[in-house]
Amino acid sequence: MSKAHVSESKKELVKTVLAKLKNTPIVGVANLHGLPAAQLQKMRGLLREKVEMLMLKRNITEIVFENASKEKQGLEKLNSYLGGNPALIFTRENPFSLYKIIKKNKSPAPAKAGQIAPKDIIVNAGPTPFAPGPVISELKQLGINSGIEGGKIIIKQDAVVCKEGGVISEALASMLLRLSIQPMEIGLDIVAVYEKGIIYDKKVLDIDETVFMSNLTKAIAYAQNLSVEAAYPTKQNINILISKAARESKALARSQNILAKGMVGEVLGKVHAQMLSLKNQINFNGGE
Repeated sequence: MSKAHVSESKKELVKTVLAKLKNTPIVGVANLHGLPAAQLQKMRGLLREKVEMLMLKRNITEIVFENASKEKQGLEKLNSYLGGNPALIFTRENPFSLYKIIKKNKSPAPAKAGQIAPKDIIVNAGPTPFAPGPVISELKQLGINSGIEGGKIIIKQDAVVCKEGGVISEALASMLLRLSIQPMEIGLDIVAVYEKGIIYDKKVLDIDETVFMSNLTKAIAYAQNLSVEAAYPTKQNINILISKAARESKALARSQNILAKGMVGEVLGKVHAQMLSLKNQINFNGGE
């Protein structure tokens, strides 16, 4: 099979991008589809010191990734993320920090018919601004369970009206607008990032820090509890294990009346108390 002709200008462009890939440890793919020019310029200015962005045609990008994968193994897997209007991102910034900065600078936007849902779109239960009327049947057609309360239409329970990756219909877009729900986001959309042979997609990069720290704290607590229960000594739990061993050894000496060092007073006190108890039980009066 003969290879398609590649112009000299494209060959030079490929060489330039390959050089960037060689000298940059982290490469990302962004989707600029639907991103207004003003918003793009804003993001360029915000990330100027951290990121270099390059917009290429998909076929050129695929050629670049295939060639660069000889040195950066697995880079060609980014080809599967080249949807919409792709752009390459070159950076030395930590991928998670970079994603956080970009996400923070996104703004909500209403949905339009034909757009792809970036995540599950949910209409929450609660009151609506609608008076009783045909809207009830419109809501029902969208899978939303509604009723009437206090002269207004209410939504009885949360409803997923469009799954992630689904196409937003004209009827749904109109209803979301009337409900003041803005499920879309305007901003740079990072789809995936490559670093040292690993590809992080947006689901991995999009970390809820509060949930992450809560889970991390729980994991540390569970690990420490397990190590203590298994009597597995570590730098972090050694003091706890020694204290636990001391308590348990004292409890054993006390229960078995062992006259160990440091326990003589307690054991004799316990024996004396038992003696007095026995005396009272048998009414011992000292020989009378």
